[in-house]
Amino acid sequence: MSGMRPSGRLHIGHLVGALAQWVNYPDSVDAFFEIADLHAFTTKYDDPQAIRDDSDEVVLDWLAAGLDPQRATIFLQTAIPEIFELHTYLSMIVPVAWLQRVPTYKEQIEALGADIATYGFLGYPLLQLCDIAVFRADSVPVGRDQLSHLEFGREVVRRFNFLYGPTLVEPTATLSEFPAVPGTDGRKMSKSYGNTIDIADDAETTTKKVRAMITDPLKVRRNDPGRPEICPVFALHHLANAARVALIEERCRSGELGCVACKGELAETLNAWLAPVRARRASLDRERVAQILAAGNEKARVVARATLRDVRRAMKLVP
Repeated sequence: MSGMRPSGRLHIGHLVGALAQWVNYPDSVDAFFEIADLHAFTTKYDDPQAIRDDSDEVVLDWLAAGLDPQRATIFLQTAIPEIFELHTYLSMIVPVAWLQRVPTYKEQIEALGADIATYGFLGYPLLQLCDIAVFRADSVPVGRDQLSHLEFGREVVRRFNFLYGPTLVEPTATLSEFPAVPGTDGRKMSKSYGNTIDIADDAETTTKKVRAMITDPLKVRRNDPGRPEICPVFALHHLANAARVALIEERCRSGELGCVACKGELAETLNAWLAPVRARRASLDRERVAQILAAGNEKARVVARATLRDVRRAMKLVP
């Protein structure tokens, strides 16, 4: 089980990172992929329409990347009320101190401001666990920065099973090392930095973004020797132009290849690489997204209902 918060269109870092792995999971496991729209309210509660629109955009990007709704369950978090019911039950047994010691809690407040320090934000890691536990997922692909959240969730599951009997599955992490993809300004590609090349960008937009990218500041003229190891343009050649990377590196270091020509070749190869992905995206619309989510929501609820039935029985909430 995995998911993403809807916070805008996805970029090529997502494409070569999480999505490249996601499309293969249904080959060997039952895969559930969540649009975590309620999680988005923890930091964007004042703009619900943006969350709604972004949810559709994320699904379009998932489908464009090759995620097959016939082989995996794609669902909307807020369409599964069992998640919220489980969250209420588990909140009764989770000490506040456990939530406060999650490393990202204070880090995010310092980064985003005190306005996000809501009751819901404090309980964010518990809601994440409920996303996982309601489907009895035993494997969760995460990056290293999310390991503390998953370990918190494992503690909660152990506490529940100790109090009420073995009912919930203790999830394990499948550590995913995603490749570092630089943005147009040289920093890590991120929507928060505004330095992305989006999956949904057209060829003209991609070309403009590539032409505006920073390069080696010491390579001022074409004949100046370059340092490709610090150049984000060279790093992106590895994604879509791998066969020519060695030659580009050699010509850059010698000064034979200028930055304008290097960017031109990158724009051309990136657009060719993204063309089939963008074609799939263009063939879809929001009506198709609604159909896929409706089917996925119902499939997800079948599993979630069964879990909640067992949870209620374990807690003596039903005979």
